[in-house]
Amino acid sequence: MIDDLAELKQKAAGKPIYKRRFQKADGRDLFMYGYKPHTEAPLPQDNADIAKGGEMRWHPLRREWNVYASHRQNRTYKPASTDNPLAPSSPGQPPTEIPFTDFELAIFENKFTSFHPDAASPPAIEGVRTDRAFGRCEVVVYTPEPVGSLATISQDRRRLLIAAWNDRYEALFALGCKYVLPFESRGDEVGVTLHHPHGQIYAFPEAPKPQQAAMQTFADGYDLGADLKRFTTRYGIAEAGGLVALCPPFARFPFESWIAPIEPAPGPWAFTEEALDGFAYLLGELTRRYDAYFQRPTAYMLGLHAAPADAPENFHFTAQFYPILRAPDRVKYLASVEQHTGVMTVDVMPEQAADSLRAL
Repeated sequence: MIDDLAELKQKAAGKPIYKRRFQKADGRDLFMYGYKPHTEAPLPQDNADIAKGGEMRWHPLRREWNVYASHRQNRTYKPASTDNPLAPSSPGQPPTEIPFTDFELAIFENKFTSFHPDAASPPAIEGVRTDRAFGRCEVVVYTPEPVGSLATISQDRRRLLIAAWNDRYEALFALGCKYVLPFESRGDEVGVTLHHPHGQIYAFPEAPKPQQAAMQTFADGYDLGADLKRFTTRYGIAEAGGLVALCPPFARFPFESWIAPIEPAPGPWAFTEEALDGFAYLLGELTRRYDAYFQRPTAYMLGLHAAPADAPENFHFTAQFYPILRAPDRVKYLASVEQHTGVMTVDVMPEQAADSLRAL
């Protein structure tokens, strides 16, 4: 069993950050990050067999890979608050995913994973390109508290989250993954089945189609930083630490917003201390403004679009929020034309969205 405690090279606002790597009884990794060393002894754990990923199949008309993992049909679905698998464990109670009574921030291998480092080669299917689903899927638990958001956890906790993301970027690229996507899905309307504040990380064997397109755009010489400077006056929401939050004029979702450094950086691992503070602040500030505008916890999809492993040097990081609401009482559904063509029909002008969020 692996149980290691180490201090990370990176700090958060001058504070040391510690990481404990603990191997669960079923063999999955659990990482606990915090400003204090985590040394608690584990409680009893489950020890069931875990599926090791699915399989990849190529779609010849869309020219993209999709991943199939039938065991995910049995993943946890809206458990009672007393059965929250992301909460700390309690002595004498059924174990959760985290066999400790307390932690600051935790990341563990997803029990219902699509990708896995040891994924098996799939059986051959005549006429279909297949491949093993190499990669990794992880769950990021922001806090031991069952209620909260990026807006309500502290600035220190958001800095800790970014440090954990950066540590996982390094480890997953070193594993051989080509693209790493930290993301958060929030709200029933997005299909979230666990409301404990958390996100996920998917590490892919190759950069997916949108990221391939972005790499090509940057390789062709696109200067996103120049556009950000042009867009900020009209479309900007807030600025901090050399980063801007804005509603891009080509937004695909109503109230879509981005956080990006004004000067190019491939990912948050390349940020200065000032930029890390600014990024952490804007993650909370955008979430706060969304909740204030929609007068409810806003359903959204957040993704960190950092450089893939073989990206051009001028790749420019963005964190992109896709709200799934277009008004406080109206859901933005993805209609047939959007699903079949990829052409989004946007009901709110980005200028109007920027004005509304900036005013809050």
